[in-house]
Amino acid sequence: MYSFLRGEMVKAHISVPMLAKQIGVSEKTIRNKLNGETDFTWPEAVTIRRIVNPNLSIEEMFRCDEKNVVE
Repeated sequence: MYSFLRGEMVKAHISVPMLAKQIGVSEKTIRNKLNGETDFTWPEAVTIRRIVNPNLSIEEMFRCDEKNVVE
């Protein structure tokens, strides 16, 4: 669901296990969040932005893939 965020993680050489550890959640939890099964909290989003690419806005970092957006 968050393919842009995943791409930014690759550019920053940050794996899912590394990110999970940095924000204090399990790998399963971060995978569920990246797949859109559960939501990121605001503090998690702020921390992820700081770790992955602080030059992007939260909106840019967490934009959803259009094909997965439910209206």
